[in-house]
Amino acid sequence: MKRYLERASAYLAAAILLQTLYFKFTAHPDSVHLFSELGLEPWGRIGLGVVELIVAGFLIWKRTAFLGAVLAMDIMIGAVASHIFVLGIDMNGDGGTLFSLALVVFISAATVARLNFKGWELKNYLQP
Repeated sequence: MKRYLERASAYLAAAILLQTLYFKFTAHPDSVHLFSELGLEPWGRIGLGVVELIVAGFLIWKRTAFLGAVLAMDIMIGAVASHIFVLGIDMNGDGGTLFSLALVVFISAATVARLNFKGWELKNYLQP
């Protein structure tokens, strides 16, 4: 059961991260507006898209899921903080959807990280 919860959480977080890439890489007006508000357009939008693509791959591949989960949580802390302090929860009249998705990714990634945690020794993650 634990294995299924971990994989479902990893796939959910990865799916949300991958779904948002369309908006980042096609310069969708909402994405451009969001990153302009943060003062990160266009390099922040494109750079974050590349990082999110890599993180999604880490989450999907079981061997690197812990690393992907930690990185996803870091990214989502930034997203949640941006919504709270700069953008507002309801960005462009979306009803808080982007904020909610960031929370879902954070919770899913935290679940993956907890279920894959093997202790603080780096050697635990470097063994084949």
